[in-house]
Amino acid sequence: MDTRGFKWLGIFGAALLLAGCASGAARVSDPRDPLEPYNRAVYRFNSDFDKAFVQPAARAYRKVTPEPVDRGVTNFFANVADMTSAVNNVLQFKMSRAGSDVGRVFINSTVGILGVFDVATNVGLPSYKEDFGQTLGYWGLEPGAYFMLPIVGPSSIRDTFGFAGDVALDPFFNLEKNQVYWGAVVLRAIDQRADLLDASDILEEAALDPYSFLRETYLQRRESLVHDGNPPSGTGGDDVWDEIDFDSPAEI
Repeated sequence: MDTRGFKWLGIFGAALLLAGCASGAARVSDPRDPLEPYNRAVYRFNSDFDKAFVQPAARAYRKVTPEPVDRGVTNFFANVADMTSAVNNVLQFKMSRAGSDVGRVFINSTVGILGVFDVATNVGLPSYKEDFGQTLGYWGLEPGAYFMLPIVGPSSIRDTFGFAGDVALDPFFNLEKNQVYWGAVVLRAIDQRADLLDASDILEEAALDPYSFLRETYLQRRESLVHDGNPPSGTGGDDVWDEIDFDSPAEI
């Protein structure tokens, strides 16, 4: 997205924030979500945008793309993510994890043919996928208020700054902004959305309030990721992610 696009999203978000604060402050109930009126407005916008544009594209992509090709595309972008993960593990002084990430990139980029095949997992190198939001959390920065980003989805104040850091670290960010660049950006977004189709269908069918459920699961998962799966006790209720295997691409 170019600068004008980000500026439009900022104006749109500010307008929703002012409208929400003026008319719906009494609805705020969760102390982690003081911006709930704004967040719910953005959630509705994201949901409508997703149903109108992103979901149809993702369903069409999954329908026409053979499973081995779909898996190869997912693996390719996961290999790119391992590069930024390596940087974040270094920033957290987790050198063994950083070494694993570097090893994964090397093996998958060579033997795995630019990451199309995930050879590294088969030889025992785990994938960590650390991001800059986790790095900020590792160094003690609290998540702050829950924050719903237009188009992007659930976040927090800390993870919003982290998202900006991830964009800057993304190898694609430094490419020339041509048709190849934007094609890769769109393909990655559609591939990730296709992998989450089943999860989103379950969310819509099972949750009485999908917004609250998404908020709770997002915050719990981020807390778990920041603490490498061992969050301090007393930070929330029962962990709804306990039964989910995050190593499965369909559930990431």
